[in-house]
Amino acid sequence: MTTTQHLLSSVEMARFVANGYHRMDGVVPAELNERAIPEFDAGQQPHVDYGTPVKQAFPEGSISRALLEIPTVAGALQSLVGPDPTVDHHHTHIREPNEGSAQPLHGDAIIDTRIDAFDVQLMYYPQEVRADMGGTLSVPGSHLRRTNESDTGRYQNLRGQTRLTCPPGTVVLLHHGIWHGGRRNDSDIRRYMYKIRFNPTVPQVRTWDVSDLDDPKVSAELSTYHPWSEHATSRLEIYNRIRMWRALTNNPAFDIDYWATRVANRPGRV
Repeated sequence: MTTTQHLLSSVEMARFVANGYHRMDGVVPAELNERAIPEFDAGQQPHVDYGTPVKQAFPEGSISRALLEIPTVAGALQSLVGPDPTVDHHHTHIREPNEGSAQPLHGDAIIDTRIDAFDVQLMYYPQEVRADMGGTLSVPGSHLRRTNESDTGRYQNLRGQTRLTCPPGTVVLLHHGIWHGGRRNDSDIRRYMYKIRFNPTVPQVRTWDVSDLDDPKVSAELSTYHPWSEHATSRLEIYNRIRMWRALTNNPAFDIDYWATRVANRPGRV
């Protein structure tokens, strides 16, 4: 999977580091959306072993391959996870009409505490998702607040949470740690979401368009406060973003308001 266009900017990457997701509305062509649901219903998605390269996992002409070759999707994915990632797993999630239950709020694989690397989960919605269809609930900025997978399941609502509604052909790329859950479908329509998780195969360092790396908007994005976290402890989120941005840019001197520099100060140590 290669692309030379549609890479994310540094400001967009910083927004991902602060929010834990990158959303692209309606980027999948209508003809691919029309193919997707019948193929999902027929169970035509191939089995993929953990760690399989994309081109081996998904044959040319398949829904998955076509999805990943859309330039905006390919460029965003390369920006986040680097070129030629492997497929961790993939799955079609279906919410039945009027099913009467919702998935608890959770994070995927929160034993994974990497700051200097992360997996990306692609979520593709081939149909319009209305409010009564439930949609994927997520909590922006929660991806660096580590919990043990379903510890958050007892929470029903958090300030600032979003419940996805979108046009057909929408793709969302998520940091593997973001808190999320499938909401109850109260409509008479089956709701579909197709997920692929990607593992990087190269260091995730400056894999995007870095021409605006010194733009002041980068620090502004990384300084975002989210309403689910009180003001004082939101500083922990900003500190973790600084650590992540240092790793992504290979710049150990990057800082916001001297926070990480102050914490790292160890006078007299060799």
